[in-house]
Amino acid sequence: IWMKIIASSGSVLGDRQQASGTIIVHVHGNAQGVAIYARVSSVDQKADLDRQIVRLTEHAMREHMVVVNVVREIGSGLNGHRPALLRLLRNTETRTILVEHRDRLLRFGFDYLEAALAAQERRILVVDSAEVDDDLVRDVTEVMTSLCARLYGKRSAANRARRALAAMQPENTGSAAPEGVD
Repeated sequence: IWMKIIASSGSVLGDRQQASGTIIVHVHGNAQGVAIYARVSSVDQKADLDRQIVRLTEHAMREHMVVVNVVREIGSGLNGHRPALLRLLRNTETRTILVEHRDRLLRFGFDYLEAALAAQERRILVVDSAEVDDDLVRDVTEVMTSLCARLYGKRSAANRARRALAAMQPENTGSAAPEGVD
């Protein structure tokens, strides 16, 4: 099997590079590829998402991995309804998922997901595993993150409800009621 990979960064490795920049990579029949999963929390971090993908792609190439899928997602790590991640996890052809940090994949339950994938002979590779080594520190950080998200989420919802109720009420001009009206 031969694949053509179009070089965009100029630092792509391969079996053969043509003058046009196209890199021809020979993929052995038994080689299994990796899927790259990159996520940021908000649209204004889109540039960070692109840089994350570049770092993961470079890591895969240094380790001689074949990247077969790149999944990019914008959404909270606390949100359990991320469609791109769910599609990736449902695809049993994906044997290895490459992420930069554990929290890019999941804020909570990473170890459970890792065990569930291992039972299917699949795995998660974390490029930067030195993020938080102490389990207690990681657990407290995850709980604080969750509590802050809930607090700010509730406060935001309460503020939106208050503004909606205020918008439905007739405007209060601040003047006293007309004479003779109680």
